[in-house]
Amino acid sequence: MNKLKELRIKKGYTQIKMQMLTGIDQSDYSKLENGKRYFTFEQCRKLAIALDTSMDYLADLTDEQNPYPRKNSK
Repeated sequence: MNKLKELRIKKGYTQIKMQMLTGIDQSDYSKLENGKRYFTFEQCRKLAIALDTSMDYLADLTDEQNPYPRKNSK
């Protein structure tokens, strides 16, 4: 199971819930989750925020699942 699917299931989210949280169409999300499509930088950013992890973790650059401290958005 890939990290994206693992995190989604761990959170108890459906693919439809991910669509609502990220704005990524469910069919596109399914392709991302199944490795049939690569995510863009912006999609990776939205997914990391929705799944409370880092972009590096989603990109398999680290095994550290915890997100970095985030800046307060204004």
